[in-house]
Formats: sequence, C-alpha cells, structure tokens
Amino acid sequence: MNKNAAPIPVCPKIDYTHTLHGDTRPDPYYWLRERENPEVRNYLEAENAYQAAVMADTEPLQEKLYAEMLGRIKQDDESVPYFLRGYWYYTRYTEGKEYPIFCRRKESMEAAEEVMLNVNEMAEGYAYYQVGGLSVSEDNEWLAFGVDTVSRRIYTIYFKNLKTGEIHNNHIEGTTGSTVWSADSATVFYTTKDDQTLRSNRIFRFHLPTGAKELVFEEKDETFYAHIHKTKSRKFLVIGSTSTLTSEYRILEANNPYGSFRIFQECIRGMEYSLAHFEDVFYVLTNWEATNFRLMKCPLEATTRTNWEEVIAHREDVLLEGLELFRSFMVLEERKDAQTHIRVIESGSGMEHYVSFDEEAYTAGTSVNPEYETEILRFGYTSLTTPSSTYDYNMRTRERELKKEQPVLGSFNKGNYRSERLYVEVRDGVRVPVSLVYHKDHQPAADRPMLLYAYGSYGHSMDPYFSSVRLSLLDRGVSFAIAHIRGGEEMGRAWYEDGKLLRKRNTFNDFIDCAEFLIAGSYTSSKHLYAMGGSAGGLLMGAVANMRPDLWNGVLAAVPFVDVVTTMLDQSIPLTTGEFDEWGNPEDAEYYEYIKSYSPYDNVSAQDYPNMLITTGFHDSQVQYWEPAKWTARLRELKTDDNILLFRTEMDFGHSGASGRFQQLKEIALEYAFILDLEGIKD
Repeated sequence: MNKNAAPIPVCPKIDYTHTLHGDTRPDPYYWLRERENPEVRNYLEAENAYQAAVMADTEPLQEKLYAEMLGRIKQDDESVPYFLRGYWYYTRYTEGKEYPIFCRRKESMEAAEEVMLNVNEMAEGYAYYQVGGLSVSEDNEWLAFGVDTVSRRIYTIYFKNLKTGEIHNNHIEGTTGSTVWSADSATVFYTTKDDQTLRSNRIFRFHLPTGAKELVFEEKDETFYAHIHKTKSRKFLVIGSTSTLTSEYRILEANNPYGSFRIFQECIRGMEYSLAHFEDVFYVLTNWEATNFRLMKCPLEATTRTNWEEVIAHREDVLLEGLELFRSFMVLEERKDAQTHIRVIESGSGMEHYVSFDEEAYTAGTSVNPEYETEILRFGYTSLTTPSSTYDYNMRTRERELKKEQPVLGSFNKGNYRSERLYVEVRDGVRVPVSLVYHKDHQPAADRPMLLYAYGSYGHSMDPYFSSVRLSLLDRGVSFAIAHIRGGEEMGRAWYEDGKLLRKRNTFNDFIDCAEFLIAGSYTSSKHLYAMGGSAGGLLMGAVANMRPDLWNGVLAAVPFVDVVTTMLDQSIPLTTGEFDEWGNPEDAEYYEYIKSYSPYDNVSAQDYPNMLITTGFHDSQVQYWEPAKWTARLRELKTDDNILLFRTEMDFGHSGASGRFQQLKEIALEYAFILDLEGIKD
C-alpha cells in the first residue's frame, strides 16, 4: 500500500456542541448526518477515492484472493430438502449467478420441479436486491415474500399464486418482510416498521382477496419491538412484544383469524419467556427465577405464571437456549463451558441422551424440523476445520446420516488445519475461552500474523465456525482466533450480564487481555496482531484502539457503532430506544459518564494509532453511516502517527453489505489484502 498515493481527505469542521449534565462535548463533524447534503457525499466519495488510491497496488492481490474464494464455491449448489405439508422445499444456485432460486417438488424429489422464485431474474437492474420471509399458505397455493431493494431492511410484501405464477395486485409496503398465514389461506398477519426509527411496532391482519387490512396490535412502548409467528403445531398465532430484558406474548387460534388475541402472560420487567404448543399444553422457556433459563409447562386455557409447572430445572452451569418438540421426543439446545450441546429426551420413558461430537471446539444446533410425526432430528454442525454440515439423526436408534457437508472445491483437505481451545485468565480472574485455527505448516509464532476476532454484545455467542474464504488467510500463514469475551452468552447468561450496562468495560478488557496472552505465549506479537469486529464488535474495535493502540499492527472495523453517547441520546434514529437495556440511557448522569468513558468517538486522542481499515454502508439501518464517518474524521484530525487510515463507504449497500453471494467476496478480499499487504505478503 502507498499512503502517499493521494492527498489525505480533510473533513470540514462546523462548530457544534452537545450539553448535558453540565458537560459539554464538542462535535464539529455532527453535520455529516445530513444525508441529503451534497457535501456529505463529496466527503464520503473523497475517502473512497483515497482508499482506492492507497490500495491500488494491492488490486492484483485482491483479484487473486477473489478468484481463490470464488474457486472454492460449488456454484451449482443445492440445499438439503425438507418436507412440509406434502412438498419438498429447497434452495439452489446456478453457475455464475448471484442469487438463490427457491423451489419445491410435490410428494417426492423425483416429481417435477416448481420454481417459486428465481431471484436472479427478479434482481436484474438493481444494485441491491434481498428476498426474505418466504411463507406458503396452508393450502399450498400462495407464496408470500418480502423484497428490499435499498438495504435498509424495509420490505415490501408480495403474493404469488403458485398455480398460475401471477403476482397478486395487492402488496404491502414498509414491513419487516415476514408474514404468517391463518388456517383459511386467505388471511395473513404482518408487521410494519415506524418510518423514522424503523422499530417494528404494528401488527396488521390482511385479507388477500379483497385487500382489506386491520390493525390488531400496536406496541407503543418505544423500547419494545413487535413480531408475529405461528407455533410449530400450526394451531396458534403468536404476537410477541419484546425488549432486551422483557417479553410478552398474545395468542389466537389459527383457525379463528378474526378472533381476539389474548395475553399469555403479562409483561413483568426483567422476565423473559417464549412458548411452544404441544397437544394439550404449552411449554414455556423462561428466566423467571432462573438466570440460565428453565422449562415450564401449563394448560392451554390457564397460561399465566401461577399455572406454570417446572419440567427442566434451572442449572447454574448450563444455559438452556432452545426447544424442539416432536410427537415422541423433546430436544433441548444447551450451552456449557462455551460449547453447544443437543439433548434428546424420549417423552414416554423420560430416557435421555446427548448427541455426541468428537472435536474440541464446534457448533451444533437444531435445523429445519417442521414435522411432528417423526423420529428424525435434523441438525447442523460446523467447526473451525469442518465445513457446515447437515445431519439427519434418528433419536431412537441414535444413528446419524450426513445429508450434506458444504463442498469446498479445489485442494482443500481439513487434515491440513488444526484448531485449539485456549483459556485466558483475565485481570479480574475470569477465564475467557479463545478458539484458534491455523494451517499445520504455519503454526502460530511470535513472528507470524494472527487475526483476532470478537463481538461481545447482546448475548450473541460467537461460536466456532468454518469459513472457506478464511482459508486464503490460513494458507498464507495467518492464524485466526475468536475471543469469546463477556457480553456474549458463551459461558451462560451471567457472561452476558457481566458485559453490558455499567459492566461493559469488561468486554474491552477481556479482548485486550486475550491479546496480551497470545503475545506473551508467542502465538504472535504486536507487530503481527490484527483485531477485527463489526457493528457492536466495531465498537469493541474503537474502544481497544483508544485504550491499547500499541497491541495491534492493524484494526479492521466494519459498520462500527462508535458514536455511542450521541446515538443513545437521539431517539429519532433506528434502534436507540430498544438499546437502553443494553447500554443504558445517557439521560441518566451515571450512564452518561460511563458510556462517555468508552465511546470511541468521544475518546479519540492525540496518540499513535495502528493501521486501520473502517467500512460502512450508506444505507445502513443498524449503525448509521455517519458514525464511522465522524470517527474517521476525528482520527485524521488527532492521531500522531504516520500509519495508514482508510475509510470506505459502500454507497449502494447497508449493514450486511452486498446482497449477491459473489459481490460479498470482493469486500472480504479487500479486508484480507489490507492485512496481507501490511505483512509484506504480496500474492
């Protein structure tokens, strides 16, 4: 890379200050939030041009990386079919095409293929095109689906007649994209989003033949989000209203779509629950007097908490994460010691067992299981060295059948790679797991590069997973590690609670301490260590870059949430009100001071920073583009080093990047080329 290839962009400053709790925060780049201001686009495009110029000499490497990644993909691929109400459903891709084709076959996979949607044809002429929320009516004749062409996660719902192939003239704008059919196959329920905050807040009932619609539920509490689904039994429609800490549900028989929803259990702050219907009872997964959740049950007509009866007790060392019900079996998804487990219980005898796995660090969980009357459980499995795999497991005989291991074309041999699970004792005595993978011919060493990745928020566990694109790093001697830091739920619910609100700094300290452990153990060195995270993980990147810039040769921050104080004080932008239980409300002075103490934008200082690559999307609905733009501008203003600082905005995309499966590879090739070039690896 040539940092002198073009003039460094200078962002204009306009005086602006925030004042709260007697504290004043200068914010001269606040004007960058003016999306329609031509000067905003000029600045973003200037940064894009600078990034392209600096990295111009890496373009051959980017092209080589892209070709490698593309070459490992089986382009004419197909998912494992699943059976539902007389049809086998599957998704396939064709050679050279970016988007999926959604298909089904009646009764047998030998029957004629019915193409429900060919997204490649639908996406022609669009820079971004995303289809989601596919839902087939109970009579199998209508397909409802959502389309987003802007990348703001705002979908228009369309209805396709699967017999005639015609699109109904009734469609619905401003939605989450998902629909739920009632039993009459004419009535659907859907969720709309607030135009400004994008909060999903209203549930409507829609009669497809006439286009008549009616509001059936509105969540007015701005910290809650509304959604609707149908139980696996297909007997009940369920409206959910949830926040970070609290949930409430309403139910209605699916064969009575014009009836009134009734509250299952009223909202109690701090109590979370979810429900599943099975014959004459509801099962309830809840944290009521159970930090790691427990399983309860209740009668169909007596669903309030006083009627709940315990089925699976709370355990201090096991997090109960999920439930799958079959006629004769109950399957639980559990987590212990940063490892996922699948537990099978036979309903009649109560006999139980765990599905066994051989690898030290892996991820396993239930997959698509729409049928009740079966002894076969479908589950997914992956690890740092094993491609994503789909199994059918006989819960009675314990025999498993590998239905598909995701193909990796070329010379891939998983025997060439090694994975380890390390434990790091951090500064307050807690042991933090780290998952590590490397090529057997490039074992970690002080003079070898490593990419350390983490997320650490919202209780989202960052489990070990296989990535065929990651092989382009491993094969070049770069090892890859995931730090399972607090803020996720890898070690149970308390792991999450200990990494949010007024304990959020544990997340950053854990990541820093894991880095120091890897350096002290000669797994790498600060000259060869790279940190990477996205979204809330991008907040992590900003925080550790401020706190310990000396630890990293490079930092990669994707769609980073870095202007935390200002964003959490602005309830007009997406996500803010629903985030108070995660970060705290800075209208409270205690939270204001605490958030300000780590907010990356507010803590940029006159010091040396590592090489940095920051990326965002202009249409991002989760983290607004102006956060990383402001952060970049302040870094340029204050940093005292001569290291590379690059900022790239994808002008056509949002939070998740490109919609096409190949276009995404170009974004990854750019990130990898940034690391490899800093290591002097040119091909």
